[in-house]
Amino acid sequence: MNWLWVVLMPFVAILVGLVYQTLARKITARIHNRYGPPVWQNILDTLKLLGKRRNITHGVMFSLGPVMAVGGMALALLFIPVAGVPLLSAHGDMFLVLYLIVIAPLGMALAAGEAANPNATVGIARALTVMLGYEVAFAAAVLSAIVYYGTANPLEMVRLQAGGPAHWGLWPLIVPAIAAEIAMQGILGEKPFDQAIAPHEIASGPMVEFGGKYLGFLLIFKSLAIITETGIFTVLFLGGGNWWSFWLKTFAVFATAVLINGVMPRLRIGKALSWYWKAPAAIGVLGLLIAYLWRV
Repeated sequence: MNWLWVVLMPFVAILVGLVYQTLARKITARIHNRYGPPVWQNILDTLKLLGKRRNITHGVMFSLGPVMAVGGMALALLFIPVAGVPLLSAHGDMFLVLYLIVIAPLGMALAAGEAANPNATVGIARALTVMLGYEVAFAAAVLSAIVYYGTANPLEMVRLQAGGPAHWGLWPLIVPAIAAEIAMQGILGEKPFDQAIAPHEIASGPMVEFGGKYLGFLLIFKSLAIITETGIFTVLFLGGGNWWSFWLKTFAVFATAVLINGVMPRLRIGKALSWYWKAPAAIGVLGLLIAYLWRV
């Protein structure tokens, strides 16, 4: 049965992630005093894009990049316990997960580079620059959890937090959790750290040349990324969860980023990088030190 879930869970995550994206549009719309689309809109849009018969391509890597992005993020998802299902989490650790989630944007970067569009090139450069910022805070938060739990295995981390909210790692690891939450804003590409997309500046950056099934694959990649990245935060600090609580927790983390996105302006790229290297990085390192002293 576990192997059946290994096959099915990425498809479940895609559907849930597409719904999350539509709910994000509705939340933003309500902040702006609009109604927003129905909750199934992104699912319909993705199916329509995948059904396009004619698709413009710019070469082999342009076609393989979105597949690489989806495959890398789907594989990362399988190494964390999702909705109470261990999947492959007993056979990997958080270091492997962090490695795999970098493969996915690399595929998107290679595909966008093949298109040779200046806006795509600028978007990729911005994305990699912001990544240099938030990875410091996020890596420190992950290391703090590893030091505190005494293991890098995500399944064991969830087991150590069993017993209800009082046992969640959020409370002893509140400082690194704050660093991870700040980093999550950049990881999810929400304002004030959405410089890579910036529709009014660089016409959606890396996605500017994508249409049809290629854009559909990128929507699928975004859906998987939302579930995987918020799932990592949930596993580290919120005790994982069963079928319903896991989705509620991941949506709460995602909705927090969306609410901030709805009221914040976009920072300039240099300001975003320098800011991440100051307060969030310092909070992450402080959290790592506290976790080490707590463990000792």
